[in-house]
Amino acid sequence: MNKIRKGDQVIVLTGRDKGKRGTVERRVDDDYLVVDGVNVVKKHVKPNPMKGTTGGVVDKTMPIHQSNVAIYNAATAKADRVGIKVLANGDKVRIYKSSGEQIKA
Repeated sequence: MNKIRKGDQVIVLTGRDKGKRGTVERRVDDDYLVVDGVNVVKKHVKPNPMKGTTGGVVDKTMPIHQSNVAIYNAATAKADRVGIKVLANGDKVRIYKSSGEQIKA
């Protein structure tokens, strides 16, 4: 079970975008995820008439390692750690470590 999923609000802990908040757009693999507005780089793109794209410098959102982000807790307005709790019926749910309340998916 992934502790950080698509659609979660996260805050960046380290790097040049430290303190920025954003929503997880997608998971690239087990370790990396793409967060909108975070780790944006300038990418030089060649023109491709077959695809109808023009060349130039474009902004592209690059993946960031999941250890550099933490889930954002709206109740405390801070970053928080995620824990896994097994309910009585056997379902696993994600909880905030600080308060123990369930994360709304």
